[in-house]
Amino acid sequence: MSAKSPEQMMAAVTESMAERTGRTLDEWVAAVEASGVDPLDQKAVRAWLKDAHGVLQNTQWAIAFEAARRNGWVEPDVEGYIDSQYAGPKAGMRSVFDAVRAVLESLGDDVSVEGRGGYTPFVRRRQFAAVAAATRTRVDLGLRFTDAPDAPLLTPATAPGQSTHKIGLTSTDDLTDEVEALARAAYDQNG
Repeated sequence: MSAKSPEQMMAAVTESMAERTGRTLDEWVAAVEASGVDPLDQKAVRAWLKDAHGVLQNTQWAIAFEAARRNGWVEPDVEGYIDSQYAGPKAGMRSVFDAVRAVLESLGDDVSVEGRGGYTPFVRRRQFAAVAAATRTRVDLGLRFTDAPDAPLLTPATAPGQSTHKIGLTSTDDLTDEVEALARAAYDQNG
């Protein structure tokens, strides 16, 4: 079973939207535009959908994304998302991200990188790793395990992405053979 693309996930959510919510995607976008909420502020739109209408999370994301897109927002490509994560105060952590990315992509030809606003997912058959600029001085390497190795470096986690565990990295020196072995284990368990 392969992971669904963002387009496939959006189609799945919007196909049944009218049945689940009583409105089509077009009707929801019109409601957002009439609400007074800035359609380009996807976070505010999601909050309004949840608070005012009880819309569930995946549907909130689909509506907010489409409302922003129809009002001129252009989704960044993967590199654009990454650049925005490591801009400003977190720019100093870009070298750590780049080193982690090189390790994760070297695990196999089937590794793909996806764009997200707050973290970068690495996907095989499903997401096996996610990297986030957690602070100005730390990058979190999230790993998804079905059977986590017993390793003192691993901290149980629910983020970034679909991670079950994470490792905090403050410099490229933290990217040790042990960290690479743990990343390989996550890769192997998600193929």
